[in-house]
Parts: sequence; C-alpha cells; structure tokens
Amino acid sequence: MRFKNVFSIIGPSMVGPSSSHTAGAVRIGLIGRQLLGEEPVSAKIALYGSFAETYWGHGTDLALAGGLLGYATDDARIAEALEEAARREIEIVFVKGVGMAPHPNTAKLELTAADGRSAQVLGASIGGGNIMIHEMNGFDVRCSGEYPTIVVLHHDRPGVIASLTAILSDSETNIGYMGVDRKGRSAEAMTVMELDSVPGQDLLQRLRGISDVIEVIVINLNSREAQSQ
Repeated sequence: MRFKNVFSIIGPSMVGPSSSHTAGAVRIGLIGRQLLGEEPVSAKIALYGSFAETYWGHGTDLALAGGLLGYATDDARIAEALEEAARREIEIVFVKGVGMAPHPNTAKLELTAADGRSAQVLGASIGGGNIMIHEMNGFDVRCSGEYPTIVVLHHDRPGVIASLTAILSDSETNIGYMGVDRKGRSAEAMTVMELDSVPGQDLLQRLRGISDVIEVIVINLNSREAQSQ
C-alpha cells in the first residue's frame, strides 16, 4: 500500500476557507509567475468547473492573484491581493472557461510580462492544496509543484535528452519524474524534470550550455527567494 505524505493528509498552512480553492489556486498562480520569470503586467484567467461556479465565495480569485504576486499559501496579504494587484497596475481578468477541463477545479492562466513575453499554464487543484499542471506554454507536460522542477525548452534533436540527463547524473542530481512533449518532428520541444534537490547555478549553466537548449526555467514553490517579501 502506498501512503500519502503528511502534507496531503492534513493540508497546507494557508489563508482561506478551502485548500482546493485557495491554497491550490495560490500554487497555480506561483507556477505561472515562475514560468514567466517575473511578475506579469496582465493576466487573463479562465476558470472551469467548480472554480468557475464558486470562485468568488471561496476566494479563488484572490488566491490566484496572490500567487501571481508571489505570496505563499499562508500569507495574510492574500485577502487583499486584487487590490494590491491594482495598485501595481497589474490587469487581471477572470472569464469562464469554454470546453473540457482535466479536473473540476481548473484554471488556465495567460500571462504577459512588461517586455511582451508571455507564459501560459493550465493547472488543476486536486485536493488538500495539491495541484497538477497539465500544460505549460502549449506543451502537454506535467508538474506537481511538490518538488524542485526544471522546465527545459529545446529543439527536438537527437541526443538532447541524453545530454540533459547525463549532466544531472554527473552532478548526482536524481530525477523523480520526467515528461517530454514536442510541437512536431524537429520542432520545439519541452522537457520537464522533477528533482529530489534544488539545482544549483553551476548545474543550470551547464544545462543552458547544451547547443539545442533554448531556455531553462526553475520552478520551486518552496523557495521564498522566488516570492515577494
């Protein structure tokens, strides 16, 4: 029998009435912020299922905004996240999602940075504050946010994945999960790896030095450095 961890049983330290609608939503927002690499200047957020029907009463809108601002799940400022976003001149628009979603508590975030760069995340809050990301920037990849995660955008070329895993092995970094998706043969691809430890800057530089690697992003929801203070 496989046991769940204590966090999934007792739930996270959090602000709000519902771990699914609040803590999970904060984490989805945080992953969107980290994928973009900075605080967005605008966000279009499509809500599906239960999120769409009850988001206002459960504070899901506040939680998603709090994540985009870099707040942790237990940050008291979540209650005023939308007001703070307005003060920072961040435009956040909520719409009802159209079509099927992977889970009743699903949100799709379309974020834009000050320099025009964009990031897109489709994530679901699956209970107890836990989440599952189902899509990042149009790629069908998974990410739980439970472990430090490397997101690698690269060209679909022979040997790229072998080079990535060889560098991680050389640095004695263990991969707990890996997923790959591509736009098409020899087109852009995305590899997502959940790790047992936080990657250091030397490791990241080596990964970025692979010739066909376009971008390397670290997602780490446990890092206060990635969150605003």
